[in-house]
Amino acid sequence: MFRLVGEGDQLEYVYDFGDGWAHTVTVVKVLPVEAGVRYPRCVSGRRACPPEDVGGPWGYGEFLAAIADPEHAEHAEFLDWVGGGFDPEAFHTAEVDEAFGLIAWVPLRSSAAASPPSMGAST
Repeated sequence: MFRLVGEGDQLEYVYDFGDGWAHTVTVVKVLPVEAGVRYPRCVSGRRACPPEDVGGPWGYGEFLAAIADPEHAEHAEFLDWVGGGFDPEAFHTAEVDEAFGLIAWVPLRSSAAASPPSMGAST
């Protein structure tokens, strides 16, 4: 079976070059492919995605400080901007999995039943 990544591999991902969001994604575990299951899929995660255009990591820190402090000068403005509330600890697996649906594929056979692809010419 051909794999693009394996356990322990790390992928670097830069989002919004101007704001400086840099992410490291670590492959914790590779599970066997299941027939009829859509891939890629999100099985877990942690913490909320920062709001779009929050100003990079530094702006996000200021945003979190402001919404946590009702006395902060920008508290009401930031809460209004995000629609009334924001929980930085929230993570919604189903929402991430839905986004993955844009690039998903569904295997016809499980990895146990699939034969490895041919990597060379036969003679």
